[in-house]
Amino acid sequence: MIKKCTVLLVCMTLLSCAELQEAVNQLPESTSTISNTEIAAGLRAALDQGIEKQVSKLTQTDGFYKNDLVKILLPEELQKVDKTLRDIGLGSLADEGLKVLNRAAEDAVATATPIFVNAVKDISFADAKTILLGNDDAATRYLAGKTEAALYTEFHPVINASFQKVGADQIWSNLINKYNAVPFTSNVNPDLTDYVTQEALKGVYKMIAVEEKEIRTKYTSRTTNLLKQVFALQD
Repeated sequence: MIKKCTVLLVCMTLLSCAELQEAVNQLPESTSTISNTEIAAGLRAALDQGIEKQVSKLTQTDGFYKNDLVKILLPEELQKVDKTLRDIGLGSLADEGLKVLNRAAEDAVATATPIFVNAVKDISFADAKTILLGNDDAATRYLAGKTEAALYTEFHPVINASFQKVGADQIWSNLINKYNAVPFTSNVNPDLTDYVTQEALKGVYKMIAVEEKEIRTKYTSRTTNLLKQVFALQD
């Protein structure tokens, strides 16, 4: 009887060791030797994945217009224009005016995606580990802080070209002229290219942040060994 119990105990011990080893094999590799350079490469890879998976959605029809996270709404000075036109029966024109602002952003982001890719490629992370261990959008916010001013300069003419391409310039010229012709209204002449440029950039960074959070919180979103190894540090 004692011999049987001893054999059973040994078998259970061996089984437990096998299960333990299997669990260990599934754990991420040790990250203690990961350098700042490797962490920086992982952060860039995460931002690149954000552009590939999330920003690409913005370039599709309704990518901005039907995405509540980034939909471009009218600036405050044009909300009175919208209301007045609807009050006088020009609601369809007002709807079209809002839609073409988003269409211009969708078209521009499609054209300008290489600008964002290059911005990620060129960015340097002085203290990559601090950013890695930061908030869910820490890398995206760092990217925005380092690149937004320069990207605005590059992106503005792209937005301007997209305005003409989708006919937004003509639609808004017509819309504002109709509003300015309404008695007892004060004329408006907003810089819509500037406004849409800023809003489109915000939308791009927001969608990159969506993917960064996915990578930080879901192991399955880490699609490469580099991402798995680097982001294991912040788990």
